[in-house]
Amino acid sequence: MRRLILILALVTGGCELGGESYTWDLPPGFPEPEVPADNPMTEAKVELGRHLFYDPRLSGDETQSCASCHAQGLAFTDGLALSVGSTGESTPRGSMSLANVAYNSRQTWANPVLVHLEDQALIPMFGEEPIELGTDEEALLRRLAEDPAYPAMFEDAFPGDADPISTGNVVRAIASFERTLISGDSAFDRYTYQGDDDAMSESARRGLELFFSERLECFHCHGGFNFTDGVTHSGTVEPEVGFHNTGLYNIDGRGGYPEPNRGIYEHTGDRRDMGAFRAPTLRNIELTAPYMHDGSIATLDEVLDHYAAGGRTISEGPNAGVGSESPLKNLFIHGFELTEEERADVLALLRSLTDETFLNDPRFSDPFAE
Repeated sequence: MRRLILILALVTGGCELGGESYTWDLPPGFPEPEVPADNPMTEAKVELGRHLFYDPRLSGDETQSCASCHAQGLAFTDGLALSVGSTGESTPRGSMSLANVAYNSRQTWANPVLVHLEDQALIPMFGEEPIELGTDEEALLRRLAEDPAYPAMFEDAFPGDADPISTGNVVRAIASFERTLISGDSAFDRYTYQGDDDAMSESARRGLELFFSERLECFHCHGGFNFTDGVTHSGTVEPEVGFHNTGLYNIDGRGGYPEPNRGIYEHTGDRRDMGAFRAPTLRNIELTAPYMHDGSIATLDEVLDHYAAGGRTISEGPNAGVGSESPLKNLFIHGFELTEEERADVLALLRSLTDETFLNDPRFSDPFAE
């Protein structure tokens, strides 16, 4: 932890920046992302970050890259309940989608103080509980300096910097690339923002009405253009920050969650924060199974079962409990009934959030495979 704090201090130091500024190509209805003043977007920095994102030399044993847990074809997730690091150690939580990560007011599942992508990148690189990439800082910088292409790319991305190949600039570049991962060309978007009345099926439209109804209450935590309540952008006066207990567990009858996944309670120590996690975007949700912070729900059908019941019941084992009776769960999770047609309609809406353009955009793909 001390090492991570030291690196963070180094990363937050200033640097001279330049290069061609980045031009946002935003979907209709999308605001411009907020960008830290000490890491302005440039084309050179984004392209450098793209290379670093896909480069396995970021891991200590050169076996994994950021993309190992964030695959483009899965909306930058990995399809696992719990991700596996370069040493074979499992993470306690699943890999979150990076779609529209630029708009997150907080990063990861349950960290109330982790605001910027630059800071988040340090965790998989240098975190030790668990080890993810297991980055060896000295070895990484040496590998990058010895590469035929990287020295010039770093100089282009950070002109005037006396030492452009640095840990701080690595995370600045990766964060810049991640901010470009914007998904906004789904059937829902074409119908809602682009005037294409035929983009969404009748079933999906009915599902949209149900989703935004007081009967289901989904929109309270998954509203807005990004289908989440934790949003910030360049026009935000006060960022939205939300963490919620959804009644997934109730192991002690008092709303308890199993260790080590106890939500932001792990940071605050406030019992009221037990089991409170950030609501992820629902964009491309069809592709990001399994669901919930620990991947403990396999399908979207089962997710609907969970919310329809007002919380999950686990009948036996160490995590047994009735989630619907949790005193800590969000007040909007009170259960509901759906006909078979209504269930199909809600699922049709969720599938209408899949963005094939995003999933196949060459700007986000592996540059080493070209």
